[in-house]
Amino acid sequence: MQNNVLILDFGSQYTQLIARRVRELNIYCEIHPFHNIPDNLDPFKAVILSGSPFSVRAEDAPHPDLSKIKGHKPLLAVCYGAQYLAHFNGGSVEPSNIREYGRAKLSMIKSGEIFFDNIPENTNVWMSHSDTIAQLPKNAVRLASTVDVLNASYRIENEETYAIQFHPEVYHTTHGKQLLENFLVKIAKVEQSWTPAAFVETTVQTLKDQIGNDKVVLGLSGGVDSTVAATLLHKAIGKNLYCIFVNNGLLRKNEFDSVLHQYKDMGLNVKGVDASERFLKALEGESDPERKRKAIGNAFIEVFDDEAHQVTGVDWLGQGTIYPDVIESVSVNGPSVTIKSHHNVGGLPDFMKLKIVEPLRMLFKDEVRRVGKEMGIDPELLGRHPFPGPGLAIRILGDITAEKVRILQEVDAIFIDGLRKWDLYDKVWQAGAILLPVNSVGVMGDERTYEKVVALRAVESTDGMTADWVNLPYEFLQEVSNNIINRVKGVNRVVYDISSKPPATIEWE
Repeated sequence: MQNNVLILDFGSQYTQLIARRVRELNIYCEIHPFHNIPDNLDPFKAVILSGSPFSVRAEDAPHPDLSKIKGHKPLLAVCYGAQYLAHFNGGSVEPSNIREYGRAKLSMIKSGEIFFDNIPENTNVWMSHSDTIAQLPKNAVRLASTVDVLNASYRIENEETYAIQFHPEVYHTTHGKQLLENFLVKIAKVEQSWTPAAFVETTVQTLKDQIGNDKVVLGLSGGVDSTVAATLLHKAIGKNLYCIFVNNGLLRKNEFDSVLHQYKDMGLNVKGVDASERFLKALEGESDPERKRKAIGNAFIEVFDDEAHQVTGVDWLGQGTIYPDVIESVSVNGPSVTIKSHHNVGGLPDFMKLKIVEPLRMLFKDEVRRVGKEMGIDPELLGRHPFPGPGLAIRILGDITAEKVRILQEVDAIFIDGLRKWDLYDKVWQAGAILLPVNSVGVMGDERTYEKVVALRAVESTDGMTADWVNLPYEFLQEVSNNIINRVKGVNRVVYDISSKPPATIEWE
């Protein structure tokens, strides 16, 4: 592929957003840490430098060697990148007199510049920096200013090098996508050929070449990632893909049977394994969240290993790893110290000695769904809310019993069915119920009760990194609460969680 874009990450919280915006233009891009520039730059038609929490004036600031990039490849420097180019090329960067955060307007745009085609003056941009470019670098031409920032954008004469002190990737920059398109399509001449159809075609062929007649075993979770990964592999190798769908007893009500039937209807070579009792036994008496996760992870490894060994001659392990997982493991700050211990099939034992195949490892979540849609996967499967690997175990605070699982499955089913009935399910990114380790006093008829409390949670998000609670209609919450208390024996109080992430997390454990 010769139409790639390289994004060098200096540790900005917005770097993944740059990549998402580039891919929305149907252009393929990759994120690499600033200290790990690829030796071979031939596949890359353009380079983007990200922002950073660092100051270019700090001793420990990122300082990559751009000698093979600047002046040789079309280069767009964003925020820290713009200041970096100025600081080390004859300009100067100084602390800003005012904090340059939030919305600003481009009060001046130099006319006749392709970079600003179809972008009007006074357009909104988003600033996020405490330093500012006081003096432009050598051979630079100022392209845009705001009231407070003289050098909001510049380019270098006789180079395809452009720089901006604002963030085009964030929603608040009104014409940010247009700016990226001007740079990548009009200036760098990158082809817009990165589409779901093209991805499916090239990936299936790559998998055929990579795997040949070998066998692949893959653990299905019922989630979007593993489902799309399995479908791609099935297209490439057919019955040589062996899928295992494990019921850990902690899935949603009736989910094991319904999803297993869906998988079989898709033509997948799938085996359902009901290991509910094994998982519940492993969790017996365990209340600590991390130990619960480890118990579930270990039980899954044992069950999966038992089943995988029943397939003879397996060479490959298929996984639904997606790009945010890959980026995390090679981030600017090195591999993450803590990786979620419940990541699907993430801790399989070394002695399995299987080669790994990850067909989705370069896709973001929204792209995974688009690829799934391209392949005709049932919209109900593709539109499913994310569900944690340990299932309801981390939505039952405290120890796990079969009775608690039953109660939460019933509560969850009423909540999720209610969201569907009220046409709210697809407007929510993730929803679920949490069984709290407290009882409350209630009155039912003439009787005093002392029963469980459940919390309902519904959030909106794009990738789970941040999330806001959803303002569900009071009438809906009233109906769901009544249904839960009237129909689920053991619950007499329902509360709604209105915490955002951060500071709270989406799950309670």
